Amino acid sequence: MIRSAKALLLVVSLGSLCFAQTPPAQTANNNAPDKSGAYYHFAMGRLYAELAEADGSKTDITKAIEHYQEALKLDPSAHMIFDELTDLYIRTGRLRDAITQAEDLLKQNPDNLDARRMLGRIYWALVGNARDGRIDDNYVKLAMEQYQKITQKDPADADSWVMLGRLFSVSHNSPEAEKAFNAALKADPENEDALTGLASVYLDLGDTKAAIAKLKAVTDKSPNERTLVALARAYEDLQDWKDAADARKRALEMGLDDEQVVADLGDDLLKSNQITEAQQLYQQLVNDEPRNPRYQLKLAEIYMAQHDLAKARATLDKAKQADPANLDVRYNDATLLELEDHIDQAITVLQGILSDTERKQYSESERNNRAIFLEKLARDYRTNQQYAQAIETFQKAAATNPDAASEASAEIVATYQLQKDYASALREADAALKKFPKDLGVTVQHAQLLADMGKVDAGATELRGLLNGKQDRAIDLELAQAYEKGKRWNEMAKALDDAEKLSTTDDEKVTVYFMRGAMLERQKKFEAAEAEFRRVLEMDANNDGALNYLGYMLADRNVRLDEAYQMIKKALDLKPDSGAYLDSMGWVYYRQGKYSDAEGLLVRALQKQPDPTVHDHLGDVYAKLGKTKEAVAQWQASLKEFQTGAPAENDPEEVAKVTRKLDDAQARLARESRR
Repeated sequence: MIRSAKALLLVVSLGSLCFAQTPPAQTANNNAPDKSGAYYHFAMGRLYAELAEADGSKTDITKAIEHYQEALKLDPSAHMIFDELTDLYIRTGRLRDAITQAEDLLKQNPDNLDARRMLGRIYWALVGNARDGRIDDNYVKLAMEQYQKITQKDPADADSWVMLGRLFSVSHNSPEAEKAFNAALKADPENEDALTGLASVYLDLGDTKAAIAKLKAVTDKSPNERTLVALARAYEDLQDWKDAADARKRALEMGLDDEQVVADLGDDLLKSNQITEAQQLYQQLVNDEPRNPRYQLKLAEIYMAQHDLAKARATLDKAKQADPANLDVRYNDATLLELEDHIDQAITVLQGILSDTERKQYSESERNNRAIFLEKLARDYRTNQQYAQAIETFQKAAATNPDAASEASAEIVATYQLQKDYASALREADAALKKFPKDLGVTVQHAQLLADMGKVDAGATELRGLLNGKQDRAIDLELAQAYEKGKRWNEMAKALDDAEKLSTTDDEKVTVYFMRGAMLERQKKFEAAEAEFRRVLEMDANNDGALNYLGYMLADRNVRLDEAYQMIKKALDLKPDSGAYLDSMGWVYYRQGKYSDAEGLLVRALQKQPDPTVHDHLGDVYAKLGKTKEAVAQWQASLKEFQTGAPAENDPEEVAKVTRKLDDAQARLARESRR
């Protein structure tokens, strides 16, 4: 009774159906199409198809196919019969039967375009999964042949042009795919599939802006979840995380229920610095799936970005409990240990990851991941002043992933510089330049190293050789840095002026203003320097570098100390682990007479980065505290840092100042020892 009642309702609903027809084609016996008979069998075919979908009966499937086939015999020109029969063949996996029937129909009438559409759709179903890279090229070719014949006979068939475009796309023939999608748009200017397909082609060609234009044409007029997600991915290709997040929000607001899209929205929010919203989203995901380590991990990353290390540790520990072998969890555990100043433990974690993932052979993704793990381990060795291990590990990373060999060479050069081994740094930089003569980063690093060693003209010449009208702003900034190392202020000012002319965004202008402020400060043009830093802060109130530099400049001159304190405090709130910012705050405390507070901060600053100025500051603090021996040790360390540092950093005026303080302190110690 249930099946009969359902059948009755279905047959009643079929009364409103009508066939979309092409001009009647003659049947094989030259009789006119029997549309009433075709309608009856079509209705019965749909009935059995619905029943089969409800209970999975193979008998009902067979009966549905038989009725559709009979309907086609009576009216071979009815589009709807072909469409529904093809759908049924695909849903039930009877693709070979579909091919046989379509080929039989084409033997009877080679111009039966509906039979070709059926054959094309079946071949497309057999092509495979393009996302997984499993493509059957033979079926691509067979499907392509059908759609080419269809579009030759019926150039107004937009859907067939779209299918042809998709086939060219999976064949990586972007020019032909573009032609096919444009032909579809000529037939149907608002065809969503054609616009989306054309956008995909532009993405493959690297023309992301053109892809976004096509996708926006769809989403602005008739948005749907699929095109909005595609638009978000295009924005991500441009690293436009905010617009990507907005597109995903719209898709979810339209009712899209896709956990992956929600998670991707969280990533976009993070990357667009919408931290609070990202945190709320991932917290909800964690509440919904508390055992999913991915969401716990993302929440931990947010806490790390907020420098809330206690919450980060608690959340990451939950992720470790859920999936202790997860490589992402272990990698982020190493990152958190670094932030917690547990470098030795971070090294142990990374060594464990590398040991556990060691293989005789690696896939491409495994090889890339291994290179990333090696690079991170090498940086931790370097932070721990284990320079030989750092260099060896960077070399292993380059051997693991040759595509990143130039970056590894640059890291090795930087490691030698931190080790104060400038001869080895130059030797490595020379070898990298010879091996990668067209690598921009290698050339720039080589030029800056020359400037560090006092060869400013040689470095500037190399940099000027990179000016080509395409990247001139970046090169002008590099030139400014090179000239700064030689205190060539006029040439530095000229390079900054040239860079400013080429700066179009606020971020680009902020960089120029900051560098100009630092240049003016070093020339003791304090009012002009402050004006430049104020310009930076007007455009970016949270620019921690400008806050710190201006605050330190005030403290160093012993003026407006309360204002200096507030600026540096804000900078430290933004980057609490910065050695430079800790030094600045320590110097404010020194100026305020808070010597014990200053001592603690300056000791921490030295742990972050040994620096002659920080040693000098700590020496001054110890002198005020009456710890003359400790002061002497710090001033001696300051002079040693000047002597072993890059020649460009050896400031004679600063060296003379520290030397005088050291001489006075040693003389005082000598007098005290004779008493």
